[in-house]
Amino acid sequence: MTRIILSGALGKMGKAITTCVENRNDCEIVAGVDLVSGECAFPVFKSFDDINVDADVIIDFSHPSALDNLLDFAKKNKIPAVIATTGLNEQQIEDIKLASNDVPIFFSANMSIGVSLVSELAKKAAKVLQGGFDIEIVEAHHNQKIDAPSGTALMLADSISEALDEKPIYEFDRHSKRMKRTKNEIGIHAVRGGTIVGEHEIIFAGPDEVIKISHSAYSKQLFANGSVNAGLFLVGKKPGFYSMKDLVNEK
Repeated sequence: MTRIILSGALGKMGKAITTCVENRNDCEIVAGVDLVSGECAFPVFKSFDDINVDADVIIDFSHPSALDNLLDFAKKNKIPAVIATTGLNEQQIEDIKLASNDVPIFFSANMSIGVSLVSELAKKAAKVLQGGFDIEIVEAHHNQKIDAPSGTALMLADSISEALDEKPIYEFDRHSKRMKRTKNEIGIHAVRGGTIVGEHEIIFAGPDEVIKISHSAYSKQLFANGSVNAGLFLVGKKPGFYSMKDLVNEK
């Protein structure tokens, strides 16, 4: 039985992961970490420093401000960590990669296998279509999401960028400019409204034709299931930086 520490236990994703684990027989949540108080079937601590139970893996859906405390705890106790929090800056991502030298770290802006597949398809399309097609990414989420664009949109842009011969410029703000679109750019656009769980569309717009690759999530359970699967995958692994690609390749 894999023992999980859930960071962000009382948030929306934390509750979805709790429901997911309750319906499985191969893992259990032994502790949570959250600044917010609330009722749970397991003890919830304000900080990783307060945790007094043993665990096999950490799953994190919290806030960028919690990252340092999480990484320090993971390294000190040699506990693998799945980090699915979005809105991290470049330095924090570098800190995660550095920590992966000491413990296994699974990092992904999106825990859906479907999104991982979309990322690979977009990369292949970009390689074939580069030079003749303009690339735009449009993402839509619920009106409570704080960061924009989404971590997934940036992940897709990075994946496409890897396939291009010339490194593109990410364009987030066109309303302040009066100029034509440049060839070497990827437009990234965010929509916020209602209860949209998550939608991502990559548009390849060329002469007289448009190709679209898209993914729609209809429930947070999709990401909850993916993060728990990632946690179980990580247990027993050597220190390193793992992603959805590693999880998919093992299947």
